[in-house]
Amino acid sequence: TNGSITSSVSANPSAGFSIVSYTGTGSAATVGHGLSQPEMIIVKNRSVVNPWWVYTATLGAGKQLRLNDTNAEGSDGGVIWNNTAPTSSVFSVNTNTGSNGSGNNLIAYCFHSVDGYSKVGSYTGNTSSTDGTFVHCGFAVSFLLIKDTGAGNTWVLLDSKRDSINPNDTLLQPQSSAAETTGWAGQVDFLSNGFKIRSNDNALNAARTYIFYAIAENPFKHTNAR
Repeated sequence: TNGSITSSVSANPSAGFSIVSYTGTGSAATVGHGLSQPEMIIVKNRSVVNPWWVYTATLGAGKQLRLNDTNAEGSDGGVIWNNTAPTSSVFSVNTNTGSNGSGNNLIAYCFHSVDGYSKVGSYTGNTSSTDGTFVHCGFAVSFLLIKDTGAGNTWVLLDSKRDSINPNDTLLQPQSSAAETTGWAGQVDFLSNGFKIRSNDNALNAARTYIFYAIAENPFKHTNAR
């Protein structure tokens, strides 16, 4: 019952993840999320055709990304996240159908960083073709999702199960129905304490800000989280 909209929540704060189901009102509102404070939220209207809207703490509540396309960050205009960052109990929505369609069923996936388990963050590219940015996560990375916030580049999804040898270059693109790309020009080393970019591909390493979500191979903490 946190928030002006009652939500149904399955939350695991130890893993930094919750699933939130709610019914939209079409007016500015708040929704309980069950975590300490989400750093990334992905929301989808289940009732009508509408984009997958993405909030990240890096961009703030005045901006948005869309998981279903390659667009750079866009101005929220206050209609999706109501220009209000999530609190320790709720996230905010406004009048946009994608996050709060009146009478529509919506689902939100909320994430925050957990030491030794997962990391929501950002990095700035350095344009080097071999010695790209190193990003410290505090664990060996198994799953990695990256998006260039400043230009129209693909979402990058890499993992250690499909590609266990560095550099990881077996690409899936969440916004696309394409088959995986093997031997992709964009390359990333999965390291014991984070990841390192090994390509100047624009989707990974232009002189811009990139957001990412990473999950540990063998969590140092909360190994019984489920």
